[in-house]
Amino acid sequence: MSDMTSTADAPRSPGRPRSTRADEAIVDATLDLLAEGNSVESLTIEAIATRAGVGKATIYRRWPGKDALLLDALRTLKGPAPHCAGRSVRDDLVLLVGAVGQHADPRARKIMPCLVPEVNRSSAHRQAYEAIVEPRREALREVLRRAIDRGELRADIDIEVTMALLTAPMLTQRMLHWHAGDERVMPERIVDTVLDGLRVR
Repeated sequence: MSDMTSTADAPRSPGRPRSTRADEAIVDATLDLLAEGNSVESLTIEAIATRAGVGKATIYRRWPGKDALLLDALRTLKGPAPHCAGRSVRDDLVLLVGAVGQHADPRARKIMPCLVPEVNRSSAHRQAYEAIVEPRREALREVLRRAIDRGELRADIDIEVTMALLTAPMLTQRMLHWHAGDERVMPERIVDTVLDGLRVR
């Protein structure tokens, strides 16, 4: 995934309009193959084209290569970050923590854990993964910064460590199902536990 250019950023060449149906078929084929256990390295444009029922040229007219296609396909798994109302640090954090490990596409439960080895093997793959998750991470940072500015949280907190404290338990629960309790109440329990150590005394 070394080519970080998305089709949204690439210039279009003149010609007939792109087929949305073909785009969706190619992205779906890519995600299906990953969900079935194909690694990023073993996935080929030929296999994607066959599954999507299109020619390789159709894919290359839309994406400069496999890496750009993968980045666009993986972005569809997450969906947009939740919108925070900004009225309560607790409510905003509960909303964002509840979205950790949640995906717009059910195939993500099979795909995302398989990306971890790829991320650890390659700095380019790590950058691609971070490009996908960074919008949600930045939303969490913004909630914490806003709470510090309003005097609700201590000014000396480490925001990155705080983010890890908030997200890691929920991510572990979603991936490994380590807690037998009601998953719906976990975001509130996590946020309340962490906030207890962060609030201004």
